[in-house]
Amino acid sequence: MAVDIALAIGALALGGALLWFFLGKRTPLPDAGPGLYPTQSERLDAPAEGDDRAPDTSWEQARLSISGMTCAACVMAIDRTLRAVPGVSEANVNLAVEQASVTFDPRNVTPAEMISAIQVVGYDARVAGGLEEAQEAAEHARIRDLRLLMLKFAVGAPLAVVLFVGSSGDLFGWDPGLLGNHYLQFGLAVPVQFWVGWQFLASAWKTARRRMADMNTLIAAGTLSAFIFSAVATFAGGLLPESVAGKVYFDTAAIIVTLILLGRLLEARAKAKTSDAIRKLVGLQARTATVIRSGEETEIPIAEVRVADLLLVKPSEKVPVDGFIVSGSTSIDESMVTGESIPVDKGPGDRVTGATLNTTGAFRMEATRVGEETMLGRIALMVRDAQGSRASIQRLVDVVAGYFVPAVMLIALATFAAWTLAAPDPEFNRSLAAAVAVLIIACPCALGLATPTSIMVGTGKGAEFGVLIRNAETLETAHRIDTLVFDKTGTLTHGQPSLTDVAPTPDYSRDQVLALAASAERVSEHPVARAITSGAISRGLSLSEPAEFEMKPGQGIRALVDGCRVAVGNRALMEDSGVLPDVLEDRFDALARAGKTPMYVAIDGTPAAVIAVADTVKEDAAEAVDAIKRMGIRTVMITGDNRYAAEAIARQVGIESILAEVMPRDKADEIKKLQRQGRTVGMVGDGINDAPALAQANVGIAIGAGTDVAIEAADVTLMGSRLGGVVTAIRLSAATMRNIKQNLFFAFVYNTAGIPIAAGVLFPFIGLMLNPGIAALAMAASSLSVLTNALRLRGFQP
Repeated sequence: MAVDIALAIGALALGGALLWFFLGKRTPLPDAGPGLYPTQSERLDAPAEGDDRAPDTSWEQARLSISGMTCAACVMAIDRTLRAVPGVSEANVNLAVEQASVTFDPRNVTPAEMISAIQVVGYDARVAGGLEEAQEAAEHARIRDLRLLMLKFAVGAPLAVVLFVGSSGDLFGWDPGLLGNHYLQFGLAVPVQFWVGWQFLASAWKTARRRMADMNTLIAAGTLSAFIFSAVATFAGGLLPESVAGKVYFDTAAIIVTLILLGRLLEARAKAKTSDAIRKLVGLQARTATVIRSGEETEIPIAEVRVADLLLVKPSEKVPVDGFIVSGSTSIDESMVTGESIPVDKGPGDRVTGATLNTTGAFRMEATRVGEETMLGRIALMVRDAQGSRASIQRLVDVVAGYFVPAVMLIALATFAAWTLAAPDPEFNRSLAAAVAVLIIACPCALGLATPTSIMVGTGKGAEFGVLIRNAETLETAHRIDTLVFDKTGTLTHGQPSLTDVAPTPDYSRDQVLALAASAERVSEHPVARAITSGAISRGLSLSEPAEFEMKPGQGIRALVDGCRVAVGNRALMEDSGVLPDVLEDRFDALARAGKTPMYVAIDGTPAAVIAVADTVKEDAAEAVDAIKRMGIRTVMITGDNRYAAEAIARQVGIESILAEVMPRDKADEIKKLQRQGRTVGMVGDGINDAPALAQANVGIAIGAGTDVAIEAADVTLMGSRLGGVVTAIRLSAATMRNIKQNLFFAFVYNTAGIPIAAGVLFPFIGLMLNPGIAALAMAASSLSVLTNALRLRGFQP
């Protein structure tokens, strides 16, 4: 008994030293020798005290691919290391995508120096290349790692089974024969401990040199404790008390290593599915392009296309890059961008988008954007950045995880001490098993994966439905919107006038009046004139060329069509033409009150009709607004139009609150007023005229046209013109946050319940002691449960 107590005291002393090592003051930077970091004299001096000159700092962004991370503690360790590097102002480390986004001053530090700092603390890193290159590199790395994990598991699993059979004689009451020989067990355990589990030991050692700890620290501490004790019992049993001299735990260490490796293998396969979105986006682009140089057609890889290249696109081919048509005409399926299934007719001067499908004719185009500058490239980059960003809830988890591992080591030591010193029937093997089980079951893998995997799947799913979410903060905020402000023109409406009414006098037919008015307007470029002309053509009317044409600015037009004098315009034009339109005045006023733009039509000096144009409501606007209101969100319309026009549109879509005659520069102030009332405000606009309001809102949503300004300015960009995307964004945000909370619940409940059970709190009541191998299996299962739950988001439907 005295020897047991002495052994326990020695273990506590060793544990205390380890705790001091891990909890003590940490060196901020590794001692990597001269030249790794700039010395103070080599750096640009900061402004002297009292010098009010602002430092001329030009921050840059670097994206680093990191391998070797396994848990939230790893994330915290790398984050802390990067932030300690002089010249780094911000670091964002993401476990799910295995990348770090770093903001740094290039005058003080280089990416190579940041990589060196990461390598010193036990992880491998490299600068991430272009998107396609990074995807290919990540895919190759994933395949390589999976193959290595499969090979190690194929070696470790049979050896672990043999060791278990050799150690199970007491458990099952049989004679294992040769397999029970401790020297043979040692020989079988060495490759499992030091080759199959080498990654755990190497990472734990590197982090220990920096006085840090992560999941690998717990695994290494747990398995080495069992292995070293067993080795001492095998080769120097005389140093141990008789009560434990014959006990070995080679099987425990081997089973733990093998099961954790199996968890890593399954986890790697599951994590690969979370990055499907970017792979699908990259896979949409054309692989080759036909370039015309010196009059000859040559097929080249898409990566070799340059701006200003002349390209030939044949029927059924994908448009290779963004550009405009130089010659030829065709119809292009742009559903990849807009969601509209009907092909769009294109001709010379029209813009085309890379990865859309040319359905009919051949054409020549000039490339204006290539590579990552194309719309598809920018969408993929936006999705990648969103998947790599961290929500505020994740930052809290990372901070907790940074202190979690040292706390677990303290709990493990306390467990060992309690079972050795305080148990009514102290047994060293029980004390060691309990301490090892605590170390293994407490690994914070699930905590590290809970948030980023859901963010990855959620943002990827949004991209699949044409909803581009800029970052995790946006995804976290969107479901909290309680007031949604819609711009009118181009958002709720199509953004261009259409012919809505033709009201003739009894002396004329509708088609007769419309054909003459449209013929008179056909040479005008005014949007109202185009609306009248398009309305007549869509009704199958044939138009004539006007023999004479006169435009009266601010009034309308006069023309001679098929021998008839036609005037189309306001009352001033009618009076100037000697026409008294009083007979049509009531109809004119009614259309004006309905928010439309009415015009008088006179034929040969007599009033003939009132015709009206209006910016018509989008087909799905009323349905989308109704869905938003059913979610309990207040809807508001903001517009620079007059109140009559605003009220007419609001009635059609079901919006009750109207802010009319608001100048573009004042829209942001209206958003501020709502925010001062304590509301979380979303703003839906076209991303160009509404840019200040989009920026002011808690969540800015750019709809429709959004190729350039929209993608850059908005928190959410809807690639199509349908308002249903707004509903999708809010519901996706709610689904993702619900998924994250479920993951965190699983992770925290697992650790909260698992650690006490592993420590043996149930043993006095029901005789349950958790085998360390079962603890390893439970730890792997917790990570897989989080990943599986996150992957459920792939079934989200708008």
